[in-house]
Amino acid sequence: MNLKQRDKNHIWHPLTQHKLHPETIGITKAQGCILFDEDGNEYIDAIASWYTCMYGHCNSYITQKVATQMQVLDQVVFSGFTHEPAIKLSEALIEILPSNQNKLFFSDNGSTSVEIGIKMALQFHFNQGEKRNVLLAFEDGFHGDTFGAMSVSGLSIYNGPFEDFFLDVKRIPTPNGENHEAILYLLKELTSKYKIAGFVYEPLVQGAAAMKMHNPEGLNSILRFCKTNNIITVADEVMTGFGKTGHFFASDYLDIKPDIICLSKALTGGLLPMAITSCSQEIFDAFYSDDMSKGLFHGHTYSGNPLSCTAALAGIELLKSDDIQINIQRIITSHETFGKHIKNHSKVASIRQTGIIFALDLNIEMERYGNLRDKLFQFFMNNGVFLRPLGNTIYIQAPYVISKKQLQKVYQVIEGALDSL
Repeated sequence: MNLKQRDKNHIWHPLTQHKLHPETIGITKAQGCILFDEDGNEYIDAIASWYTCMYGHCNSYITQKVATQMQVLDQVVFSGFTHEPAIKLSEALIEILPSNQNKLFFSDNGSTSVEIGIKMALQFHFNQGEKRNVLLAFEDGFHGDTFGAMSVSGLSIYNGPFEDFFLDVKRIPTPNGENHEAILYLLKELTSKYKIAGFVYEPLVQGAAAMKMHNPEGLNSILRFCKTNNIITVADEVMTGFGKTGHFFASDYLDIKPDIICLSKALTGGLLPMAITSCSQEIFDAFYSDDMSKGLFHGHTYSGNPLSCTAALAGIELLKSDDIQINIQRIITSHETFGKHIKNHSKVASIRQTGIIFALDLNIEMERYGNLRDKLFQFFMNNGVFLRPLGNTIYIQAPYVISKKQLQKVYQVIEGALDSL
């Protein structure tokens, strides 16, 4: 039996209704921007496997570093122990994070990094004798699939059966350049009624909301309001982090820096699972006490795993390299050119871009996981490009190492899909 047939025996896939979508594609190898399946087909990975493999699959610089490390120290409990890879990573990460960040808490995926950020925000106030039990979040946000992360997410397609069990969250619209005053008025109303502990947000780009992009000046005004009202700000940079917006982090575009930042996905270049929740010294100090109960009692078995730390450190070294920075600018410019070309297509309603993240909306109504979306996905795969439309939104978030020729093929296949509709 081939991989596809064997898969059906025991595996339950994420985001899948198996009765409607029983088939999978067996991938046997990946290199650079290319995925290879068991039937000999090749696909350009134009979304970097959910925004993780930004330096390309099986990047030799990363894999060699990890291979060396695994001969020395593979895993050790991170409570009471430390090691060189974690310390070196902390030093390298603090260098590129916004300047107010000073402490790092390790976990193992994006959802848990947000969960920890939420806990930090709630306990920050609790430790100071103030009970604040309400959170703020954007409409249509997505922050993960654990309960705290789901609570601050606004996409009911993922959350429906669980909403009765959520934390208390009040939602505000994303700033669009015209609604800033209305948002501030709403914030004043909410803070007069509720004890708000923290604001959890995706800065500038909401990934699962079909790469919905919002206004940095408006976000600055929201963050300024939060600072004034002692509301802890938690930036979910799981998707936007590590160069995708053109800067190292989306928060670099903002004057007001978050108290807490959640990181994962491209953190390890897609090689190994890991997440980090960073915070300012002020946040850490609220937990620093002679009272044991004021500590942050959260932990994961693989927190600070030496191999994951090694992969992350190698990824940061690549991110800072001239080659990758030049590639990022090349992709940004290329997207801008493609956007000018495609925006007047009869099937395109709108386009948008932040850094290397490019999205276009079709002027056709489509269900997020409907038949027409599935046909689009199949068209892309049949033409050798891996893209996952989010409803009527087609987006690109390709690895930084994608070649000019590969990127042009992605554009051509997208245009071919539009022509076929």
